[in-house]
Amino acid sequence: MTTVQLTGSSAPAAPAPVPQAVERRRRLGGVTRAEAGTLLAALAGSLALDWLLYERLLPFSGAQGFLGLWYLLFLGFSYALGIVQWPRLMVRERIVTLIAWSSGLLLACLIVEQLVFLTMRGLHAAEHGNFFTQTMARTSAVSPITSGGALHAVIGSLEQIGLATLFAVPLGIAAAVFMSEVGGRTARPVRTLVEAMTALPSIVAGLFVLGVVILGFGFEASGFAASIALTVMMMPIVTRAAEVVIRLVPGTLREASYALGGSQWRTVLNVVLPTARPGLATAVILGMARGIGETSPVLLTAGVTSGMNSNPFAGHQMSLPLYIWTYVRQPYPSMIARGFAAGLTLMAMVLVLFVVARLIGGRRPGDLSARQRRRLARQAAAR
Repeated sequence: MTTVQLTGSSAPAAPAPVPQAVERRRRLGGVTRAEAGTLLAALAGSLALDWLLYERLLPFSGAQGFLGLWYLLFLGFSYALGIVQWPRLMVRERIVTLIAWSSGLLLACLIVEQLVFLTMRGLHAAEHGNFFTQTMARTSAVSPITSGGALHAVIGSLEQIGLATLFAVPLGIAAAVFMSEVGGRTARPVRTLVEAMTALPSIVAGLFVLGVVILGFGFEASGFAASIALTVMMMPIVTRAAEVVIRLVPGTLREASYALGGSQWRTVLNVVLPTARPGLATAVILGMARGIGETSPVLLTAGVTSGMNSNPFAGHQMSLPLYIWTYVRQPYPSMIARGFAAGLTLMAMVLVLFVVARLIGGRRPGDLSARQRRRLARQAAAR
């Protein structure tokens, strides 16, 4: 057998590999260098022009006007510098984003400023233990800061907001369920009344309780009367927020409950309300935030006292907003310090109440409670 070897020829060469393009992750958010440079340039240019107008050209003065004009010039410079670099639609979007971020930053700065101001003015009185353990029954206007406190106002505020929450939350959620689940012709006037009560001035609620409950029925000014006035203020807030939350519950859950033979009220109690529990907790928080800081309804209905009264159904009862309003108007530094310390205490109470409400209603829809898990465990063990 003869082997023939071919010379001068070779196998076809393999094609050269095509270089693959390097993949780079594209950023969908954040601020680029061009945007940061544009913002810094607009900030510096607007500050320089603002200083020139205020200090050299125009007879203006005042820090608030200076900052306001600086902000307007900053927006104008940002738009002018952006229009030469990017499309007009993109520049408008970035200007709106800039306004939103600056508004949020301004709100955060105002909150921090209020906290710092209250802490600086009221910490001197709040750092003494007697402020939370004593009342003002045996304290005069010229007494030292180590005498007297706001214990009676703290107890009064807790009792009044507790009674108001006890009254407003069931009524508000019931009205929200009626408007969202029942409906009909009667739901429209109820919704109109709730919307009108949302914008009701607080002094009108106090005058209503004063005229009807105290003067009309002959009841005396007390913490119970104040809680009724706070209920009038809280109930429309709870109703509006609860109605929105209940309407967000998917309709398929209601249909599934009806398909299993559940009635309308059983569906509301066992399906709709448990699903909307986190949102309902938020509605309660909004209502408490509206009621706990009200002063004028409490001033007209609760009365003023310097001693302890833990019975909200008899006698005058002090609250923290009324305590603040009473003592910050005094010409004595110790009294003013006590008023600011009461304001700091009120903010701490609001924070604690909000955290507790979020913990109570913070369970996600569909999650089992501890009681339900124990019951399922017992059923599984019995099988």
